[in-house]
Amino acid sequence: MLRKLVIVAIAAAAFALPAHAQTSTPTLLMPGVTYEREVQFTSRGPVVLDVVTAPKPDGSLYTLGPALAHGALSSTEPLTGIEKDASAAATVVGVNGDFFAGNGPPTGIVMRNGAIDAAPIQSRSSLAIAPDGTLSVAEVSFDGTWRGTGQRRQFDLNDPPVAGHTTLYTSAWGPATPPETAAVVADVIPALPPLQPNAIVTGTVTEQDGAGGIPIPPGGAVLVARGAQAPYLSAEAPVGTGVQIRPTLTPNWSGQLAAIGGGPLLVAGGKAIFRADEAFSDSVLGVRGARSAVGQLRDGRILLVTVEGGGSAYSAGMTNYELANAMVQLGAVTAMGLGSGTSANMAFDGTLLTRPSTKAEPPIADALLLSYMGVYALPPSSDVVSPNGDGVDDTETFSYKLVAPSNVTATLTGPGGAELTLAQDTEQPGVHTLAWNGQPVIEGQWTFVVTATEVSGGRTTTAERDVLLDDTLGSLQVAPAAGRLAVKAKAVVTAAFQLAHPATVTATIETRTGIVLATLLQKRLQPGAQSLPWNGRLWTGGLAFTGAYQVHVVATNSIGTVSLTAPFVARR
Repeated sequence: MLRKLVIVAIAAAAFALPAHAQTSTPTLLMPGVTYEREVQFTSRGPVVLDVVTAPKPDGSLYTLGPALAHGALSSTEPLTGIEKDASAAATVVGVNGDFFAGNGPPTGIVMRNGAIDAAPIQSRSSLAIAPDGTLSVAEVSFDGTWRGTGQRRQFDLNDPPVAGHTTLYTSAWGPATPPETAAVVADVIPALPPLQPNAIVTGTVTEQDGAGGIPIPPGGAVLVARGAQAPYLSAEAPVGTGVQIRPTLTPNWSGQLAAIGGGPLLVAGGKAIFRADEAFSDSVLGVRGARSAVGQLRDGRILLVTVEGGGSAYSAGMTNYELANAMVQLGAVTAMGLGSGTSANMAFDGTLLTRPSTKAEPPIADALLLSYMGVYALPPSSDVVSPNGDGVDDTETFSYKLVAPSNVTATLTGPGGAELTLAQDTEQPGVHTLAWNGQPVIEGQWTFVVTATEVSGGRTTTAERDVLLDDTLGSLQVAPAAGRLAVKAKAVVTAAFQLAHPATVTATIETRTGIVLATLLQKRLQPGAQSLPWNGRLWTGGLAFTGAYQVHVVATNSIGTVSLTAPFVARR
């Protein structure tokens, strides 16, 4: 048997959409952050949108920025893996990041904590996140120069090797520079400050080598020159030389906290952009498929959106312009597209929210993550606790996650001001679990509240989850476990259950996936033992086929709405 809180209706669409649509009731992911799934019914088939709405990032409790696969530009891993890597330090929800080829790196800009890890593509949009959480989209150019004892000379930043170019590899690239087949000159700089846009940093060369695959010192860099550029690096930056590095962005994004590449621009000033004249082919923009985007509402809140693909039977996907219009309908005043196709997915704290377009979740080069640094309360083990001794949800389990040592108080508040303290202690980072036996049995809505004050810094955050204590329905049994279907049968199986309070009861025969095949009862019942036979007939009047079924009983009264299911098998 399985007990669950019954959602009695699907919310009507919250926005004026160009096609008939249904929007699920928003789900609380973490404090201030909600998720909902919207299905649009269009002439080309259903289209599924996954939408996360989050507070405006403040750079402290909530942050928004790119995260790299395995922490390196030269790697890929699934979105869920990137989130799991980040989950020890925060609770995260995110979408895939930039376009990429092969095993990475991302094709556009990566900026984290105000430092540039990868350069932008000038012909495509880049998204910047300011310290106050404001998003801006622009086409940004990059000019990187190094200087030893001679003049300033250009370099690429953390890019795959290009003949005749000089490339600066920081520890953001990975553990070592790429292998090189041609002759190169490589300068090892063991310590180099983070590359702030439009600022000069200096490091001293301690080693000069003539090969690729050079280990990159953590917090340092390796400058690699090829072809005609190699003699300049050899002569102008020998061992012991101080090398100046200047990464320049135009426009000047030196005040930005983070940035990510992608494109194209989808929404500007609250209006959808039909064609942004960026370096994307019609095969990318005009094909309906899976896509992801990030946007900002007028009040500063963030939108993360993924359009699912996979075919017209499930979700036909969208073109780029259709996604732009969807972002406007969701309220975005600014929005930019991210990587599209099979890589487009959305996940929460390491679990997919979308259904991948492929059989397995594909690896990606980077992700855009909304991170929450406070206490996070996981959904309770059940939406309903019913301590009636029938073995179904007699107890409740609450779990919460800390990312820093904290002084924690966890309480339950219920009807009439009832309050219980479940925990009050100093606790370490990680997931903590508490059990509740449903006592005292005061029926109605209860709220689990966990408050955490960080030992270092004193920041206090709170998370809540609701649970219903309701003993109305219990002890559902179906006998026999395997019934014989026959034309003249009066009772193939009989469902029996207990009602502790008067309630309006609906009892149905369903497939194991919840498709209703017959209704046994729909009326107001008084407390006591109840018994309902099923004669094996479907709602059409015909005899059911051999299969696995379930009885589903729903009881509603002033306390709430609860349900039980019990499986059985019927054979002809």
